[in-house]
Amino acid sequence: MQARYDDPYEDLLGLWSDLEAALALLLTEPLRIPGFAIKLHQLDLWLQDLITQDSDAALYLMFQRASSTTVGYSPSHAVVCAGLCHILAKELGLPQPERDTLIRAALTMNIGMTVLQNQLAEQRTPLNSQQAEAVKQHPTEGRLTLERLMVRDQLWLDTVQYHHVVLQPAPLAQLQPLERLVRILGTVDRYAALISPRKTRSGRSATESLQVLQQGGQYADEVKQALIDVVGLYPPGTYVQLVNGEVAVVLRRGKSLEEPQIASVIDSDGHSMYPPIWHLDGRRPAITSALARSSLTLDLDLRSMAQLGIHSARGNAELYRMVKLPGSRR
Repeated sequence: MQARYDDPYEDLLGLWSDLEAALALLLTEPLRIPGFAIKLHQLDLWLQDLITQDSDAALYLMFQRASSTTVGYSPSHAVVCAGLCHILAKELGLPQPERDTLIRAALTMNIGMTVLQNQLAEQRTPLNSQQAEAVKQHPTEGRLTLERLMVRDQLWLDTVQYHHVVLQPAPLAQLQPLERLVRILGTVDRYAALISPRKTRSGRSATESLQVLQQGGQYADEVKQALIDVVGLYPPGTYVQLVNGEVAVVLRRGKSLEEPQIASVIDSDGHSMYPPIWHLDGRRPAITSALARSSLTLDLDLRSMAQLGIHSARGNAELYRMVKLPGSRR
């Protein structure tokens, strides 16, 4: 599906929501939908189109959606992981066949427990024994489901079945294709899961999530470094604390990992700012730390902030008069 760009962010936000909805239907009722593999390939092309048009905007929406809600967690998580894998595949120089299999595996790795995964994200109590066993078995159940859907790509099936297997650190070039894809998908899966909230816990900041990966040992390799290189220490769609006491949202990646393009949205007294203050390169307060979305009480308007991001790239100062934040003070 091709995006329409006469009104870029109206289209982008709507298309991103439509993509998640289409994937949710495919993953929730896979055995009732004919042509599963073909439809999944179409969703991959759709995802590629959205990312290719504006990768910073795509990252902004992915991180915003991943960090702000528990509703529809399973398809949202799959889209975020597939999007990050798509960007990483180019950075890591994966051959096209491996890239294609990696994306298919990212979109379907939890097909064995889609409904349960959505339920668990909303559940406030610990897993019962039946749920715990279903979670344990979901990689194998996912493979069996894909085989019933006539998937014959053994690398795809194996990657889904083993995507939670912990591998010893080794250069990607020395790994077999299956080990390589499991290493990449496992790192991305863990990273995206740490950022996302549950009813039983808050999501972590992107920086803290990277630190957790580092502590894990098995993730402290070139995949993690590539993740930093492609999305930054402060990815678009995440929040940062500034040295002047303000809180800013990251709009786009910058010239360096430590200097993304940002706009202040909360002043030093904790009040929302209208209009948001877009900081020009080289003339903004320093970032002191990353913030988890759960630490903020401000409810930003996704559409308006995304528009600010694309117009900041175009140098359109007129947008300051267009952005409106719910509940903001003049």
